Amino acid sequence: MNLLLDRTPPLEILFKDDYLAVINKPPGLLVHRSQIDRHETFNAMALLRNQLRRRVYPVHRLDKPVAGVLVFALDPQTARIVTDHFKERKTHKTYHAIVRGHTPAGATIDYPLKEEMDPMTDRLSDPLKPPQSAITVYKTLANASLPYPVGRYPTARYSLVELTPITGRKHQIRRHLKHIYHPILGDTTHGDGQHNRFFREALGIRQLLLIASSLTLPHPESGDPLTLNAPISDGFRSALTHLQWPAALIEKAPHPTLKGALQQPLPAL
Repeated sequence: MNLLLDRTPPLEILFKDDYLAVINKPPGLLVHRSQIDRHETFNAMALLRNQLRRRVYPVHRLDKPVAGVLVFALDPQTARIVTDHFKERKTHKTYHAIVRGHTPAGATIDYPLKEEMDPMTDRLSDPLKPPQSAITVYKTLANASLPYPVGRYPTARYSLVELTPITGRKHQIRRHLKHIYHPILGDTTHGDGQHNRFFREALGIRQLLLIASSLTLPHPESGDPLTLNAPISDGFRSALTHLQWPAALIEKAPHPTLKGALQQPLPAL
């Protein structure tokens, strides 16, 4: 028994049955232990294992600063099935982000990404590997302007966007939004330092404003579509309030729904 883990607040479980356990991952929490952040004490896998008193198996990843829907399998066979669903693009992911500037109504970002190499975890990867196909579809839900000069402009302009990644490259959404000159607020790697500083110092918001808000996947036992929605994180909700956007723009019922979930076909590759 790990007394330190026992004293941490329980993770919010969005769905659980004999096959899956799905949590609302808080921002700043690793999915599992990683050489990238060896000194991090906690991770979602260890916390959930301790909370459920059983082994759990991660089947996909979210970046450490990203909040939202995170799925674990409860046995190795289910883990293989669900991992294959992700690899075969049988899942449908929806993200929401707050970005710098006023974005167009919507578009498909089709921009190949060269693999980001980490010297600790990617020692065996080929640094000469060509860029891989990467596609993200987005639409704009709202625009806003704040009467504060940030950088060279007299006002600060922002957009709320809904995103569907068709491929699953490392940091794809964050890099694609940087590519179209609308970086995500709070992104310290791919973002805009002046706007990040404004959100920290003027608004008190420090987190990456990107959430994995919804995920639909075939249930590993029945095959029926299972849709899981995550509540909005506190930092994201605070940003919506400052920008005078209603949470109802993106907030859905947090409970899971079966069947009829894939209402819109995915764009063809």
